[in-house]
Amino acid sequence: MGINYFTYAGKMSTDFGVWISGESTYQSPEKDIESVVVPGRNGALTIDNNRFQNINIPYNAYIIEDFRRNFDALKAFLTSVKGYETLIDTYHPEYYRLARFHSAIEPEMTQLNRHGQFTINFDCDPRRFLRSGEKVMTLTVATALKNPTRFDALPLLRVYGTGTFTIGGVSITISTADTYTDIDCNAQEAYKGSTSCNMNIILNNGEFPKLMPGINNISFTGITRIDITPKWWTI
Repeated sequence: MGINYFTYAGKMSTDFGVWISGESTYQSPEKDIESVVVPGRNGALTIDNNRFQNINIPYNAYIIEDFRRNFDALKAFLTSVKGYETLIDTYHPEYYRLARFHSAIEPEMTQLNRHGQFTINFDCDPRRFLRSGEKVMTLTVATALKNPTRFDALPLLRVYGTGTFTIGGVSITISTADTYTDIDCNAQEAYKGSTSCNMNIILNNGEFPKLMPGINNISFTGITRIDITPKWWTI
């Protein structure tokens, strides 16, 4: 039978006797674009909101033995997970998605109710994150970092000491630090543990840095070290 499966919130679908086919996992998300019709003008104006919509990722799944026990356990697990969790499958092992389970499961039973097939739908962030982008890189001197994708990445940073660092022309000054400061460029927050450090940083360009496609120069003064998790992504 099948050899493909997914892992969600740290649990493999095979833990519940579930195998999948993933022919519907190759679609791309829809861009958030508005069309504005102007009276007396042919065609329509396009407003690009520079973002993608969430995407539904369906898995055609089946259980080939001990259906009732496995299916009940699967339902209990999926409905117990809250918010977005990591989703990985064997069709795209180099990527992961942020997904949440959001719909009912209606199985089709086979003879004697021993086997069954059904569709599991996940509501997903439109981005496919490269698992290679989860590798932490430690920088102690100025360097250049290449973004291998076509999309701006918003990294996680752990910055040691006080001073100023610059990524791709965008700089942040850290005025006060207890050993290190964590900066989440996606959430636009600075913190250490559960303590907010937003008051300890100055956005010299009025924005958080991003890793643009291609080469990004990274330099720092006063700062002794930066641990960077690049969070590369594509669609």
